[in-house]
Amino acid sequence: MKLSDLFLSAGIVVWPLLLFSLVSIALVAERSIFWSSILQKQEPIIQKALKLCRSDWYSAIKLLQKNSSLPLARIFLEAMELERPNPIEFSLALESAAQAELPLLRRFNTIFDTIVAVSPLLGLLGTVLGLMNSFASLKLGDIGSSNTVGVTGGISEALASTVLGLVVAIFTLLFSNIFRGFYRRQTALIREYGGRLELLHRKHYERERSSKT
Repeated sequence: MKLSDLFLSAGIVVWPLLLFSLVSIALVAERSIFWSSILQKQEPIIQKALKLCRSDWYSAIKLLQKNSSLPLARIFLEAMELERPNPIEFSLALESAAQAELPLLRRFNTIFDTIVAVSPLLGLLGTVLGLMNSFASLKLGDIGSSNTVGVTGGISEALASTVLGLVVAIFTLLFSNIFRGFYRRQTALIREYGGRLELLHRKHYERERSSKT
């Protein structure tokens, strides 16, 4: 069966399934661009910034400002741009900035979950409606006659909606799980690099206090 025939035979539920598929493709494309940019650029920039923090705190800030499109750079800047914070204030600034970034990292997860859950149900609904229409056209006296061929053909067509629903759900689930993996990796990096930055700030803070005394 051709793809066009599959869509035509799926019945009325093909329209919400088509909408779901278009939304899913658009969001997958957006998230793919978003994560590819982060995965390619972020770690080298952050590691370089942490090295600079050991010797030149303000050069590290300038580097992060040039790369403020990266989530970790924005988190670090929220704390590093404070006016002479103590370690507690610095830690709180990092934590609050990280919490503000998390919704951006898991953006569209709810939409992905909705598409994965609803698409198979829409497919099943289309199948049930197709079966109802097929059996409604069958008369009791036609059982065992050649007229039942149309019924079996109708059943085959009714199953097309289930196929489409499963295809949309599987496609969306696959990419949704990939993006969730990226999100978990990103939260782990935020904790790791955030802890390293706190240690560097504490040393920087104690060095400034000792130089004043």
